[in-house]
Amino acid sequence: MTLLNRFLRRLRRQFLESSALFLNIIRWTLLATIVGAIVGGSTALFIHALHGSIHLLHKLPYYFFLLPVGLWLSTYMIKLLAPQAAGHGTEKVIDAVHRREGRMYPGDAPVKLTATVITIATGGSAGKEGPAAQIGATLASLFADIFRLNKQDRKKLVICGISAGFAAIFSTPVAGALFGVEVLFLGQILYEILLPSFVAGVTAYQVSSWLGANYFWDPLQIPDVINEALFVQVIFSGVIFGLVAILFIEALKWGHRFFQTFKDRPHFRPLFGGILLVGFGLLGASEGLGLGVDSLERVLSGESCPWWLWIFKSVATGITLGAGGSGGVVTPIFVVGASAGSIWGRIIGADPALFAALGMVAVLSGCANTPIAASVMGLELFGPSFGPYGAVVCVVSFLMTGYRGVYSSQILARQKSEILTAPLNQPIPSEGKVSLEFDTRKKFVRIQHFFEDFRNWIRGVKFWRH
Repeated sequence: MTLLNRFLRRLRRQFLESSALFLNIIRWTLLATIVGAIVGGSTALFIHALHGSIHLLHKLPYYFFLLPVGLWLSTYMIKLLAPQAAGHGTEKVIDAVHRREGRMYPGDAPVKLTATVITIATGGSAGKEGPAAQIGATLASLFADIFRLNKQDRKKLVICGISAGFAAIFSTPVAGALFGVEVLFLGQILYEILLPSFVAGVTAYQVSSWLGANYFWDPLQIPDVINEALFVQVIFSGVIFGLVAILFIEALKWGHRFFQTFKDRPHFRPLFGGILLVGFGLLGASEGLGLGVDSLERVLSGESCPWWLWIFKSVATGITLGAGGSGGVVTPIFVVGASAGSIWGRIIGADPALFAALGMVAVLSGCANTPIAASVMGLELFGPSFGPYGAVVCVVSFLMTGYRGVYSSQILARQKSEILTAPLNQPIPSEGKVSLEFDTRKKFVRIQHFFEDFRNWIRGVKFWRH
């Protein structure tokens, strides 16, 4: 009788546990589906408004002459109507998750949408994923408030909004879901939000696709058998792409610091930034203005691009966002990475289309500190044969950038390397710097340990003894 009672108690406990988990799965599937549908619809509206405005204004021969006015309008629209919506979107959402339990301001969505359309349509160098993530997170936060969900549930739904916005904007449901849960912390993934993020990402992708918002991606023709020589090239290319990512990050910081000198006369800041970009356009660098999707499509198809495109796109994005323009950073990252990869592929005598794709995902990995999401994006966009090469180049680029990133609100949860450390559970260092003090009582890098370990390893390798 005692054994039977124990068995029944265990069976009852197991039944209650499984039932609770099942009901929780059903609950979050339903909530994430609703949020994904809302974000997918709003993202499609945003994309159509943006592309329609671009198509209309770019019929003008010198459309970028509107840049000073466009930057001024977007800057003061945000300043007067939604000052908390300034910046490149995703950064504000990360900050809201870490500091305000995911609470967003309802007025951010329409203001961010309009300001971004004005910035990019007039020629500002910015992307569309940041505003899509901010709009999606704002609608998710509003949905949580309407149904009076608690703080933890609201935070989860806001993260689902990031995933859904990214998935819908780039037609990458799995990578979008992973991006939302990976971008919050450097070195840590929130597993409890994986299911709702996947559901929201897939739903947003489907809804936006039904509404006609699609990207141009095509799989690459790569042999299924891994080529060892190409694999070695890819590893060393990851170092190059890491350096390109550092340049992009520093260009954004330079733009912010440069335009801070206008704080006594803030109304001159967007006007001067617009005039700088107009000057670049007149000098023949208009290919680096706007979204840059046409240039991205060309280099991914194997066509050549100007050698300076990746440099100018980095500087133009820093000027646009530093001057007060509204927009994201991932689309410019794609253009920078793909153009640099295409040029690098031609230099080493490799397939420029393949290395453009590798550069695109690798620079994203290094800039955003999201190697897993970037690797999966490569699989989704360019096919399964791209997987091994994409994964290794993303990880190498991620390591090369050190403790830098385009999202300074990211919390450092794990060290990137045992030879280079920084304080944990704090935002990543804004300048990408770590202390080089050689005090063993402090948790800082000791470079000499690396050389000592390497020398000991060489001495201990057996083939040296023969």
